[in-house]
Amino acid sequence: MVAADLPAVVALLADDVLGAGRETADPAPYERAFAAVDADPAHLLVVADDGGTVVGTLQLSFLPGLARGGTLRAQVEGVRVAAAARGRGLGEAMLRWCAAEARRRGAALLQLTTDVRRPDARRFYERLGFEASHVGMKLPL
Repeated sequence: MVAADLPAVVALLADDVLGAGRETADPAPYERAFAAVDADPAHLLVVADDGGTVVGTLQLSFLPGLARGGTLRAQVEGVRVAAAARGRGLGEAMLRWCAAEARRRGAALLQLTTDVRRPDARRFYERLGFEASHVGMKLPL
């Protein structure tokens, strides 16, 4: 992903019921976030491009930790596929790429969260082998 992809990525993030209420038209916070994430090699911002059009996006982050014998974890965030590109296997290809990249970097676990209000997403992730093994909790700050 490059900075020029930001408007298309933000549009993908906002293109659902949940994202529509969370995203903003102000580009400044996205530009700051992009700069911070792009500068850190532990994080990858990824886009799927179809002839110059961004049709998918995600963030893949690598988290070192002491638990599980000092295991490196890979965390997937912000997975989106453009409505017009759904049903063609793009989301599956993106997640399979994440798993391969996580293995390549030595991660022992690929994890993600999905909002409970997205049952289709949960079914999609389960079909790819993800297991709902934990209950996620958040504290807005």
